[in-house]
Amino acid sequence: MPKIFRALGAMSGTSMDGVDLALLETDGRAALTFGPTASFAFSEADRAVLRAAVAAAVGLTRRDERPGPLAEAEALITQRHLEAVRKFLADQQLSADAIDLIGFHGQTVLHRPEQGLTVQLGDGAALARQSGIDVVYDMRAADLARGGQGAPLVPAFHAALAESSGFGAPMLFVNIGGVANVTFCAPGESPLACDVGPGNALIDDLMFARTGRAMDEDGAAALAGRVDAAALKALLAHPYFAAPPPKSLDRNAFDAAPVAALSIEDAAATLCAFTAEGILSALAFAPRPPETLVLCGGGARNPALVEALRRRAPRPVRRAEDFGWDSQAIEAQAFAYLAVRSVEGLPLTFPGSTGVRAPTTGGRLARAFTAPAA
Repeated sequence: MPKIFRALGAMSGTSMDGVDLALLETDGRAALTFGPTASFAFSEADRAVLRAAVAAAVGLTRRDERPGPLAEAEALITQRHLEAVRKFLADQQLSADAIDLIGFHGQTVLHRPEQGLTVQLGDGAALARQSGIDVVYDMRAADLARGGQGAPLVPAFHAALAESSGFGAPMLFVNIGGVANVTFCAPGESPLACDVGPGNALIDDLMFARTGRAMDEDGAAALAGRVDAAALKALLAHPYFAAPPPKSLDRNAFDAAPVAALSIEDAAATLCAFTAEGILSALAFAPRPPETLVLCGGGARNPALVEALRRRAPRPVRRAEDFGWDSQAIEAQAFAYLAVRSVEGLPLTFPGSTGVRAPTTGGRLARAFTAPAA
C-alpha cells in the first residue's frame, strides 16, 4: 500500500496577495484527506518589492539570475513563507516533526516557455533548514526541459479531485489567479489543460494604478460599470485565444491599453468580461462539452467576475464549495499533492496539460537536516 504523507502546500500566486497554506494527507494518488488551511496577506510594502521584481525580471535570460530587486524579493518570499509556516504550526499546535513535506511553489516573476525560461523566486533549501521540514520546490523546470510549457501544474490535482467527487461526468476546473487556467477532467481520462487568459492581474493592476488599492474589493467597481464593446473586441483580438493548447502565459502577457480612456468602473467591467471570455474560449478546444464549470482561486470571490461568467457560459457555473472543496485552498493543496508525487517519482505533468513529450515528474528535494559525512 502506498505511503500516506502529511504535506503542507504553500502557494503565493501571481496576484501577489499573500501566502496560502493547506495541510493534506495523501499518497499522491487517490487518497485525499483535507486538513486546515490558512492565508497570510502580504503588506503593501511586500507587494511593492514583488512588483519591482516582476519589472526587473523582464530582462532575464537565465533562470538563476538574481539582480538587485530579484534577490531582495527572493529573500522576502522565503522569509514570508517561513513566518507563515511557523504561525500555521503554532496555531494548529503541531510540531515540525508532524509534517513530512512542504510543497513550495515560490513566486513566479517571469514565464517565457517559448524560450524555455521560467523563474520562481524562493530559496527551498533555506526554507527547509529554517523550518526543520523537507521541502520540494522548483517544480516547473523538468517539464520545460522535456519540451513542455511548464504550466499549468495544478491539473494532476484537479484530476484527483474530479475522481474523488464521483461526479461521473466531464467537468472543467476554472482556476482564476493572476492568470486563469482550466482543466478538462473526464472519468478515466488524463487531464487536458492550459492557461486561458488574464485572471485577476489586469483588474488588480487597473485598481492599483487608478486608486492605489490592490484589488477591486467585492467587484464593486466592475458591478457599477458597463462593458465597452469596442474595447472588449480589441482585447479579444489577441492571437493567444485562437492558438490551440498546449499554451501558457506570463502574468503580463496582455496589454490593457484598450480600456485606458474608460472610467474606472467601465474599465473594470470590461476587464471582467475579457477574463470571462478568455476562460470560455477554452471550450472550443475541449474534446466535448463539460457538464459544469467549477470555479476556484481568488477570482471565485469576485462577484462581478462570477456574474460575467455565468451570464456567458453555455454550461452551469458552480463554485468548488458546491462539491465540498475549498476554492481558495485548492492551489495550496495542489502543491502539497505535487510534492508527494515528486518524492514518489510520479508524474507532475502530462502531454495533455503542458505539451511535455511524456508524463514527467519534477521538483527538487531540499532536506531539513543533512547527515554528517562518515
